[in-house]
Amino acid sequence: MSKWVIGVIGGSGLYEIEGLENAETISVETPWGAPSDPLVKGQIGDVTLVFLPRHGKGHRLTPTAVPYRANIDALKRLGCTDVLSVSACGSLKEALAPGDFVMVDQFIDRTFAREKTFFGPGMVAHVSMADPVCSRLSGLAGDAAEQAGAKVHRGGTYIAMEGPQFSSRAESHLYRQWGCDVIGMTNMPEAKLAREAELPYATIAMVTDYDCWRDDSEAVSVSNVLEVMKNNTDKARQTLKALVGGLQGTERTASPQGIETCLDFAMITAPDARDPAVLAKLDAVAGRVL
Repeated sequence: MSKWVIGVIGGSGLYEIEGLENAETISVETPWGAPSDPLVKGQIGDVTLVFLPRHGKGHRLTPTAVPYRANIDALKRLGCTDVLSVSACGSLKEALAPGDFVMVDQFIDRTFAREKTFFGPGMVAHVSMADPVCSRLSGLAGDAAEQAGAKVHRGGTYIAMEGPQFSSRAESHLYRQWGCDVIGMTNMPEAKLAREAELPYATIAMVTDYDCWRDDSEAVSVSNVLEVMKNNTDKARQTLKALVGGLQGTERTASPQGIETCLDFAMITAPDARDPAVLAKLDAVAGRVL
């Protein structure tokens, strides 16, 4: 029976997972450098979890400085079958209140200072990002969040900004005009890289604030985010507990979206033109097809 091995990338406020059995801390070296922190791998029943704090313990890394490629490579290298991102975000819609959870299903990438692909000169590939989230994993996580007592919104567009500064009011109003639902700084290029690594990916976006588009309220600041973030983190822990509980005894089958084989249709560079040095760096993320 195929087992679930879920990589959990913890965002602001979530720096560890409780209740892991046979937990071991693993330092992973990747061709893309070191990940944000050593990874913690353990089991809860027959489900394996691999946890990685996105910003490192103590929140050392800015959104731009997060080693996204190394993080995804490390999760793939440790055998993850799926990746669940838990992320703080700002709301761009009145109905998405602080404390709510949004199961994001679309992204707009406005980051500009990050490496966004494992591929490049010597090995070119183009994966589809039309549907960037694994609908099955997102649905399971949303069900678990509801069991944990969260108010869950199914679907939503996440706009990723570079940061680390929060938005200007003009930017916040612009993103609302674009139809965006939430705003954050970290899910891109993370989702793109997960797709290149053939890892089904889903995001729980935990709303902490209304950004700064509401002219009748205080602009977002770290101080007024922290209290909401603490409550969100408690619900996130309960969500993970419920998710893992629901997977006990179940067999993991391939994603219905064919994510685990998406590279079959993505490779462009002819075999005789591929750079061996580039191929060597892709041993974990694309070894299946190379």
